[in-house]
Amino acid sequence: MGDSSEAEALIPRFEFEKLLNQDQGGRRIVLLGTIDSKPALLTAERAAFDTSTTTLATFVAGLQDVNNLGANDIYHWYLASSGPSTLAPSLKLNLIYPCTEQHVKKYSQQGTRMVTETPEIYRDYVKPYMQRKREEGRLNWVWNIIEGRTEQEDVMYREHGEEGFLILPDMNWDRKTISSLRLLGLVERRDIWSLRDLKKQHIIWLKHMREKLLDATVKLYPELEKDQLKLYVHYQPTYYQFHIHVVSVALEAGHTQATGKAFGLENLISQLETLQGGDGAGMADVSVAYSLGEASELWLEVFKPLKDGNRA
Repeated sequence: MGDSSEAEALIPRFEFEKLLNQDQGGRRIVLLGTIDSKPALLTAERAAFDTSTTTLATFVAGLQDVNNLGANDIYHWYLASSGPSTLAPSLKLNLIYPCTEQHVKKYSQQGTRMVTETPEIYRDYVKPYMQRKREEGRLNWVWNIIEGRTEQEDVMYREHGEEGFLILPDMNWDRKTISSLRLLGLVERRDIWSLRDLKKQHIIWLKHMREKLLDATVKLYPELEKDQLKLYVHYQPTYYQFHIHVVSVALEAGHTQATGKAFGLENLISQLETLQGGDGAGMADVSVAYSLGEASELWLEVFKPLKDGNRA
């Protein structure tokens, strides 16, 4: 007990000098300082959530200083504190309300499968699935932004025209921690739903988009240089309107940047350049391997039946 008390007494005596590092999306910091005039390093990481039923039942009631960062359609995001109001916001909250059964499945813990989507599977099953989702109104919130009806205060940069696009903060970014920068480049054109629609004829457009997004981002955040950013697209994407993720290279790669989910824009451009055929040849002509959750519609409706031999 004496040793424990002595150890606990060290922390209050820590005198901060400077921040050495920040990682895990801002959840861990490394501080340099002194204790009794001797150099000391202090690493602080936010503790895991207590997931007991009793604690979770009172979790929301205990939130303080809830500050809305933005909202669009059913999506809302906030900063909040889980402790006294004198503390800086300690939580980034995302709210989907009202949510659908598909949202529940997406965010539930589940197994993951790697699938290979051949050109034939894409043509016969996946593209019709995409079409259904677009017709169900799943893109209303995206059209609201593009057409200037909502979330315009969050549009950080915009260009109109054939190469029109806009930049928004990703809903998973706290909008202040540069090392965990997450932005979305949302294109205005509606003929490209996903990387599957990219063709050799789009190579010049993609290169222009890459340069425009990099130029705009370093103008917005002068402390960053272009080679401190990476651009990628998801497949399968969350929604079927082509968009490009712009993130800091310092952002630790989680599942959203993992193999089987994220496809680097540079690599996509290179793949298109080396494809055989004319301008109409493209990503719809190749097999694409990616991961799916076992509760996802694509796994349950397409790939599992194909695996089990239950689809013609």
